[in-house]
Amino acid sequence: MSAPLPPASATPSDSLVTTTHVVYALHTLGLVIGAFGTASVIGAFLFGWPSIIAVIINYVKRSEVRGTWLESHFSWQIRTFWWALLWALVIGIVGTVFAIVLVGFAIWIIGFFALGVWAIYRIARGWLRLRDRQPMPM
Repeated sequence: MSAPLPPASATPSDSLVTTTHVVYALHTLGLVIGAFGTASVIGAFLFGWPSIIAVIINYVKRSEVRGTWLESHFSWQIRTFWWALLWALVIGIVGTVFAIVLVGFAIWIIGFFALGVWAIYRIARGWLRLRDRQPMPM
């Protein structure tokens, strides 16, 4: 069963839709840099300039999308970034604690890989729904 969709009382301007596409593109660029560069996928997503710029845009433009279906996309993008950071810290701490007995290295590898896949899924799902002009379920 899906969560209810937020009300979309106001229609967003085309420029705000474009801005939301740009934010998804910046997050995607961060993920691609991690996948094909020297950083990890999640490392580039969290600490690379594209995603940091994307989150700043989210916070700067957030008030302009309030009351539109784009508000759910902005919340989705912001939550994706902050939840990824939180889980990266948890994986890092747990992996460090268990590194003493060598299990931590597996926790790091598996955990950061899974977190990278999760971030890719969140960005892809959101961008596809934006393309279809649908809000994100809350």
